[in-house]
Amino acid sequence: MLGKLVGPDLEEMLANKAFDLVRQTIEDLHPADIAEVLEEMPRESSAIIFRIMPRNQATEVFEYLPVEEQSHIVSTFGTKALASMLNEMAPDDRMRLFEELPAGVTKQALATLSPSELEVARELMGYPENSAGRYMTPEYLTLGPDMTAEEALVHIRKHGAGRETLNMLYVVDGRGKLLDDVRLSSLVMASPETKVVDLVQHDVITISAKTDREEVVGLFEKYDRVALPVTDSEGVLVGIITVDDVLDVAKQEATEDIHGLGGVETLDAPYFDIGLFSLFKKRGGWLAILFFGEMFTATAMAVFEHKLAQAVVLGLFIPLIISSGGNSGSQAASIIIRALALREIQLRNFFKVFSRELLSGLMLGLLLGGIGFARIMLWERLFGTYGEHALKLGGVIFLSLVFVVLFGNLVGASLPFFFRALGFDPAKASAPFVATIVDVSGLVIYFSVASWILSGTLL
Repeated sequence: MLGKLVGPDLEEMLANKAFDLVRQTIEDLHPADIAEVLEEMPRESSAIIFRIMPRNQATEVFEYLPVEEQSHIVSTFGTKALASMLNEMAPDDRMRLFEELPAGVTKQALATLSPSELEVARELMGYPENSAGRYMTPEYLTLGPDMTAEEALVHIRKHGAGRETLNMLYVVDGRGKLLDDVRLSSLVMASPETKVVDLVQHDVITISAKTDREEVVGLFEKYDRVALPVTDSEGVLVGIITVDDVLDVAKQEATEDIHGLGGVETLDAPYFDIGLFSLFKKRGGWLAILFFGEMFTATAMAVFEHKLAQAVVLGLFIPLIISSGGNSGSQAASIIIRALALREIQLRNFFKVFSRELLSGLMLGLLLGGIGFARIMLWERLFGTYGEHALKLGGVIFLSLVFVVLFGNLVGASLPFFFRALGFDPAKASAPFVATIVDVSGLVIYFSVASWILSGTLL
């Protein structure tokens, strides 16, 4: 909304080369608001505004921009301006930018860092992709256990500038091993002579540097913290992760899950920034796999071709049967995938989930089967559509829907567990993937029930 209000005015000022007026317009805006304005503007204009802004303001705004916007701006900067920008960025934000930049640009960007910042960047890049180590920042403040509250506050005033957060301070021993954390409010309220070690709560929660980012999100949700310390295998404090970084991770994880449910590779940029060929590749692969799976549906149809020739009326209900199974399976898959992502259920809960979905699928099948049966009986009564075998045909539709919906429900509930057990993302058990499996099996179930009930009559 702000971008639509301010953006056109800024573009007019740029067209008139009123650069001083541009500075005055944005100088009192929050960096996040300025970033929102720049996202709405043409990239050429946003790059000009970055050159107009004071260096400190530009760095703050840069950190609020999406990575793809950051990448574009980086590509337009000269070496000196780029060095200034990257050296003043928070290490964790800079790390995510490096991950998205082309290799050549990343090499150029690394070359602009100061020796100390380069060392930090290389250390963060040494951790596995999507691990806590890639998202942590070394900009934290530590205290010694034997400090008094007064000494600690003096230490904070002297060394606290530029730290990611001062809400939580970390108590470490002489080797850097994390002992506990202490709130700034506890230091402020304590008597000056109170030892820091006497203020700790002995409830510190730590994250291993190699912990997967999805698990990191779960820990923040579970313990309701604004920051959590990251330690190495020996318990040495190596960084902290703050809640703003976790929100970014949660957004990325949700995006991956939503795209996965739709049977699409995760888009790594906004829709309009994805090239047409790139979009084709991300969708085409899964569509080809699903299309190959649907070929088995055609094969199943061919197997039962003679039965269709004997009772053409059965063909009228094929879409009804297979879509009902696919829909129930997609529902179950979506529910279970989300529950696994939120850690509401674990792999060990499979049989409990299976039994619940067995009952749920049976109830849903009876519901849809009853509706299907009632529809056939009503049409027969009103229009005489199905003749003397209407009751048996209604029985075929009823039982087929019960079994197909039940089977679809169990497949949709089981596949996410199967994928998780194999170490894959459960979201890969997407709704289209489940529907493709159930389509083939639904036909087999349908014609098997029809052969049983209609044998000697229509078949």
